[in-house]
Amino acid sequence: MSKMKVTSGMRPTGDIHLGNLLGALDNWVSLQDEYDCYFFIVDWHSLTTPGGNGAVGYENVESLKANVLSMAIDWMAAGLDPERSSIFVQSHVPEVAELHLIFSMVTPLGWLERNPTYKEMVSSYAIESPSYGLLGYPTLQAADILVYRGDYVPVGKDQEAHVNMTRDLALRFNNLYGKDLFPVTEALLTEVAKVPGLDSVDRKMSKSAGNHIALSLSEEQTADKIKSMFTDPVKIRKDDPGHPDGCVVYAFHQIYNKDLTGTIRAECEKGARGCVDCKRQLAESMNRALRPIRQKRKELESNPERVWDILAEGAARARKVASGTLREVRETMNLPERRNNHG
Repeated sequence: MSKMKVTSGMRPTGDIHLGNLLGALDNWVSLQDEYDCYFFIVDWHSLTTPGGNGAVGYENVESLKANVLSMAIDWMAAGLDPERSSIFVQSHVPEVAELHLIFSMVTPLGWLERNPTYKEMVSSYAIESPSYGLLGYPTLQAADILVYRGDYVPVGKDQEAHVNMTRDLALRFNNLYGKDLFPVTEALLTEVAKVPGLDSVDRKMSKSAGNHIALSLSEEQTADKIKSMFTDPVKIRKDDPGHPDGCVVYAFHQIYNKDLTGTIRAECEKGARGCVDCKRQLAESMNRALRPIRQKRKELESNPERVWDILAEGAARARKVASGTLREVRETMNLPERRNNHG
């Protein structure tokens, strides 16, 4: 029996950080043996927003290729295995663009205009004149998933709604043409680690906020980042009682020193633990955990052509599946058959 398919992607923001690793990549790595996985770097999606302040967008494409390479390196260093998963660049599978175009023909405009993600992106990026591509973002996202007949998309509970448009489009297409060509994709709900930013337990770690720790940092740079972490503002001296629930350092101890959190909490609350020592202990544990990833990252960085070859191999496997899907779509919609002209 063939495995069920999992699909997911990330925008090429460059070096990934702990939020990406703990919130998504660790889960992707765990899915590789159980599912037929398609993981792609969504370079077309990155062009739906203007960019600026170092971020890639249609107004800022200078670092796009470098960001794609860096993200691919981080993915594989974190444990995505090209022997067990198809790892590739979105735009290297042109069938995705064709399916996106076909979906755009059958997607009601109201679906796109009411999409809350569209409104959020217009607001967060302060876009005065949104592009056609941004409005149609969900149809491209659906094409990313359905061109591989994706059964599941791994997301946290807070992102479950993002899969709904893909489900709606699959059902609409199947009903319009009387054929169950596309699976009704489901969210594969996963326990996503809550990864705070360096500045607050209430803010997510993100590159745009500048409150992140990139996997590309050295151990010394990581220790410096940890030194800057927000702690308890009322714990001025070591023997002052602390309040660990509001401390970013304690939040990371819960990830990297799970077995010691009871002791760490007790010592902090009774004033037996200083913030400097607490941060030093966290830096040692975090760097120890990240060491194998960083070593693998160095190896991949030293051979970028091999990384591009792996992405090409992944795209070739993905295209075999995608081309079969498009062939059925064209037949279902009674589009004229393509013929080769060798004259």
